[in-house]
Amino acid sequence: MTKSATDKRRVRRVPQNGGRDPSDAPSKKTSSSKDVFQLFAEKVRDNKKLESRWAIMQETRVEYFRGKDITVFLRNHPEVKQILDSDKDLEVEDIVNTLLMKNLLVRCDRVVKTIRPGKKKLSSWPAHLQIHSEQVFSENDGFFAWTFMKRRTLWQTILSFLWPLVALAVCLFPVYPYQCKIVVLYSCAGALLFLVTLLLLRGAIFGFLYVVLGKRIWFFPNINAEETTFRELIRFWPKKEEEEPPKWTSRLTYAVAAVLFILLLRHHAPDEAARARYQKKVYNIIDDVLEWSPKLALSGMMEKQHPVDNATDINYTKDESQAANAEELNDDNVMVNISSSGADDHDAGEVDRE
Repeated sequence: MTKSATDKRRVRRVPQNGGRDPSDAPSKKTSSSKDVFQLFAEKVRDNKKLESRWAIMQETRVEYFRGKDITVFLRNHPEVKQILDSDKDLEVEDIVNTLLMKNLLVRCDRVVKTIRPGKKKLSSWPAHLQIHSEQVFSENDGFFAWTFMKRRTLWQTILSFLWPLVALAVCLFPVYPYQCKIVVLYSCAGALLFLVTLLLLRGAIFGFLYVVLGKRIWFFPNINAEETTFRELIRFWPKKEEEEPPKWTSRLTYAVAAVLFILLLRHHAPDEAARARYQKKVYNIIDDVLEWSPKLALSGMMEKQHPVDNATDINYTKDESQAANAEELNDDNVMVNISSSGADDHDAGEVDRE
């Protein structure tokens, strides 16, 4: 009895399906489901209808979305879930928790959790995030950042091949033709002037509206922000104001400070002579850069080498001139001695006559 039972157990343990272990089926299913969720995450991230922002998390720039946005997105676009095959009927919470478990997402939390002075509520899209202690889905106050690299587009691939050529072109700028140097110079100067003008105009408009109307309105995007995207760079109209209006005392203080700053700049402004000297100096530097060419550099090197080649001739000339000067000095000394001896003889003769 015992032997037959043992044989039955051994027979049951024999692997089926051509000698393969049935335990391989769940692992295969797990790997396929992982690939399915990976494809789902990439498809959702590439979809422009899911609102997302960029932020800084532990000195890394990440793209994130809110929990309520992913819920609305999957409710309005159920066709996106078709890629999940058998898991397409899962709830949003289960899908996001699976993405968190597979390290395709990470739940984040805002760094600044206190309302700043002058604001009514916390920012809807914080610029700085940190990893949350609980990695579970939360619809109301959850922020979720993608952990995988976004799929490269054709344009990004082309740019990656063009960057080395751009670096090489920048290094070869001194050997450009004169006309090309002029185009590059004025293009860079124009771009720099545009950026500085944009920042000054943005600050001037904000200061005027802040002092006169008591409104905090920023026209044009903030090009100095690390989390700024291309979509925000081309935005002109400001966002809705979420802060309380400033007090009249602060507005008056900023107005007085602005007037004093302008008067200080006017008082220490350089005069016309100093401006002309500085402008001439800058023009000379620019002309040296634009007019430089390899031919001039080679000719300059040759000119420096010629004096070295004729060093012996110069030394001979110097020696001959020194010898001629010495002979002239000796002749002068002889003439002086002769004249002095003649004068002495003449004096002696006069003395004898007396």
